[in-house]
Amino acid sequence: MGEAHAERYGHGHDWPLRSPFETGIRGRCPRCGEGHLFDGFLKLAPRCEVCGLDFSFADPADGPAFFVICFGCVPAVVFGLWIEVAFQAPYWVHLVTTLPALLLTCIPPLRPLKGWLVASQYVYKAEEGKLVRPDDAAPPPLPARAA
Repeated sequence: MGEAHAERYGHGHDWPLRSPFETGIRGRCPRCGEGHLFDGFLKLAPRCEVCGLDFSFADPADGPAFFVICFGCVPAVVFGLWIEVAFQAPYWVHLVTTLPALLLTCIPPLRPLKGWLVASQYVYKAEEGKLVRPDDAAPPPLPARAA
């Protein structure tokens, strides 16, 4: 393991293992549990202000948005469609029912989900996948024996 790996994951320190769910949902540092994970609504801080953990390892990509779309947006849209089909509601009814349902199911969960995914990446040491070529994985040849 390299020095960058040791720094990233805090090897050499006695950091207790923290639940990625607890630290991520609260937006706290996955290593110390005290520092802030975010510098804004969804922007990650460069590092923890308490323990100094560098958050450059974190790449949740579109994970939070995917979960919100599947488990928040889809039910809210189905709710809006149900109101339209069942009641043929005017636009103002959708303005006071469907729009708040969409906003409340889509925006608030983004930050806790992103925090949970970042904390999970730290705890489980998730890294970018690397391809291994067959010649890279082959063991070195055995030395020839003298006859």
